[in-house]
Amino acid sequence: MNILITGGAGFIGSHLTERLLSRGDRVIVLDDLNDYYAPAIKEKNLEQARKSDRFSFVRGDIRDMRILDSIREKETLDVVVHLAARAGVRPSLQYPALYADVNCTGTMNVLETARLARVNRFVFASSSSVYGGNATIPFREDAPIHEPLSPYAATKTAGELFCRNYHDLYGISCTALRFFTVYGPRQRPDMAIHKFTAMIARGEEIPFFGDGRSERDYTYINDIIDGLLAAVDRDLGFEVINLGESRTTTLSQLMALIEKHLGKKAILKRMPEQPGDMARTCADVSKARRLLDYKPSTPVEDGVARFVEWYKKQ
Repeated sequence: MNILITGGAGFIGSHLTERLLSRGDRVIVLDDLNDYYAPAIKEKNLEQARKSDRFSFVRGDIRDMRILDSIREKETLDVVVHLAARAGVRPSLQYPALYADVNCTGTMNVLETARLARVNRFVFASSSSVYGGNATIPFREDAPIHEPLSPYAATKTAGELFCRNYHDLYGISCTALRFFTVYGPRQRPDMAIHKFTAMIARGEEIPFFGDGRSERDYTYINDIIDGLLAAVDRDLGFEVINLGESRTTTLSQLMALIEKHLGKKAILKRMPEQPGDMARTCADVSKARRLLDYKPSTPVEDGVARFVEWYKKQ
């Protein structure tokens, strides 16, 4: 298959690119290499992929329809995997207009490209943040999502609605995958596990928000990629599907795991809870098991150990 991955130079996108290439697919990555974090990191993420003659890279912004048109006119596309987005809850509180522009206008552009290219399947990266603060634990896909806690969450909810719209209007098979706190090698440097590991290693004081009892469903990158590959290969009509480990870890427990594997104690600066942060996330993955044969297999204890080992080698 010929597969376009937007945001393919990022953490999740680069792992997906390598897995698709390894099984024989052709992959076109579109990424603007923006400065949300160092573009050099994203360039390095693609080192392995660039060795394949079935890989091509286009630098461009999903808000620029001319770039998307040029890809569509040059390539015969079977599947679009839309990962490109402005990520992060807290930054979205500072730059809501930017998040709306990239995540809403950009998503509409990518969907329109998929329609014009007559692709078979469209896979959209959504987020557990869409559940807001009131969903029943564990989060089920049929829970109401009308009370987002951040502009970022609101844009991901909008993206799911755009996907539903394009399925209903044009018959595109659209699967929206709600990712739950993905981590592992190449994780973005601003995300908790990477950030905490780096700061502990350097002996820096860590801003520690809340009392440490907030909980997250941490999902290892290999499990996420398994779910993504299954979505790429299946025509499901329109579906929204959770991808998580279905198990929670408190912030304090996470910190202790990182300390254990680094062999070094954290220096904490206690801070109040942050606006927009969810107190707890936990995925019900029964739908993913049924529709995608999803079988998450990496407990957080093993995943953090692997991440810290990767970090030491960098």
